[in-house]
Amino acid sequence: MTYEFLKTPASLGRICALLGATALAGAAAADEVTLRSTDGTINLVGDLISFDSEHYFLQTDLGDLRVSAERVRCDGAGCPVFAEILPDVSIGGSDAITEGLMPLLLAGFATDTSAEAQTEKTQTQGEFATTLVGEDGFGDQIGTYLVRSGTSDDAFTSLLDNSIQVGMSSRRIRPDEARALKASGAGNMIDPSQEHIVAVDSLVVVVNPSNPIQDVTMENLARIYAGDITNWSELGGPDLAIEPVVQTDAGTNAVFSTGVFGAEDAALNGAYEATDNVNAALYVDDNPGAIAYVGFAFKRGQKPLSLVSECGIGTTPDAFSVKTEEYALFRRLYMYNRADIDNALSADFVNFATSDAASNVILQSGFIDLGIERVVQAANSDRGQRVQSAGTDSFEVALSTDMVEMLDTHDRLSSTFRFRTGSTNLDPRGKLDLERLANYLADQPAGTEVTFVGFADNVGAFEPNLTLSEGRAEQVRDALMDIAGDRLDGITLNIQGFGEISPAACNTNESGRLINRRVETWISKS
Repeated sequence: MTYEFLKTPASLGRICALLGATALAGAAAADEVTLRSTDGTINLVGDLISFDSEHYFLQTDLGDLRVSAERVRCDGAGCPVFAEILPDVSIGGSDAITEGLMPLLLAGFATDTSAEAQTEKTQTQGEFATTLVGEDGFGDQIGTYLVRSGTSDDAFTSLLDNSIQVGMSSRRIRPDEARALKASGAGNMIDPSQEHIVAVDSLVVVVNPSNPIQDVTMENLARIYAGDITNWSELGGPDLAIEPVVQTDAGTNAVFSTGVFGAEDAALNGAYEATDNVNAALYVDDNPGAIAYVGFAFKRGQKPLSLVSECGIGTTPDAFSVKTEEYALFRRLYMYNRADIDNALSADFVNFATSDAASNVILQSGFIDLGIERVVQAANSDRGQRVQSAGTDSFEVALSTDMVEMLDTHDRLSSTFRFRTGSTNLDPRGKLDLERLANYLADQPAGTEVTFVGFADNVGAFEPNLTLSEGRAEQVRDALMDIAGDRLDGITLNIQGFGEISPAACNTNESGRLINRRVETWISKS
């Protein structure tokens, strides 16, 4: 019986703490197996005494260990044989969604349907099955959902070969993937009936807590991952080699590469390749010089860095900046389904996942739900001060003054609507947010005043952009009125345009300009 430690003693200490080493009395030795940790750092070799679906009990030279099945996979002839699971619904794709969200989301779905969720691991690494039993566990079996962890790419290849009914992706489907699925008879994958935004997330740039650095410019972040900056002293930090961590998930890398380099396939220089978000975060814990990008739900004790754009606009990865999609490295988390498969169980689950009922579950998981959040605005805020200094002529200065005055009388809701260049057509998330906004405003007291405040990028002349921003605000208001009907009879709905004043991002690239083409929702202070 042997141990093979692939990393440092610190890793062993963490694994032991997580796995809970304990003595087992009167156990008989069984067959030798290898338990491999999911982060790839440690192999435990010993005799398997027993397995109770949640823990392996292993006899080793250092004593008997109880090892959490969630943290390891078992290799060897003595490993337990799992019964074959015949699922009613198969779900696969992004590990970030599988590991961070799906267990709680399925449990929440069960509660919403007055059922009990019974979850078990399978013999396949990163896979689990949840069976819903009606009448809070006392009724008939409703169905079994098999969930398989992988990458965002896997979601679309598996939808293409019909091995899953629901694909999970931390990026939007690419045109070539959508065309291939459409050719296979799967339908229009970007239709709202097949493309579902479940939550929003940010990639938080994290460093070891001992690192004194508090923020990093996007330019310097790019230089770190290009291999041009290699020591923290170059950024005002300690004389310590920088260890950039990259990830294997294509969707996560695409979001990071697009936000930092402007291209989703940029070559990333990495000192360590993490298998997933958890692995990346753990590596930063153990290495003082490390820097990594992880999903919002996966940051633990690491220090998050604020990101500063090339034009000096800084953003912190908090829930509001991610909900409004103004944080530089935000991403949407998607579920996709084929149109040619009629599966009521999968449809019911997706409908729950995209409803207000799922918001608390999403928050509990550490991701950011699509529910509406309200923040206070003020003329003396950082934003107000930036707006006061904007404007190059008397007309623009007067407009800036009007906006600053409105900041003192209105709070902001997270409902923010975006448009394509020169367009007044809402993006897919905008249509979903209108439904949520209608529900939120219907609960506000009569006499509440709401103003849709339009903004534009700086492409073109100022006055046409001002007119365009007003037109976008008007369109959002009219679309909301169509959805809400008479539910908002006691609410006053106004529009206001401020053109290119108060950019939320730099206008130097398309991703920044997209952030700036927006309509914000302001609500009168109570």
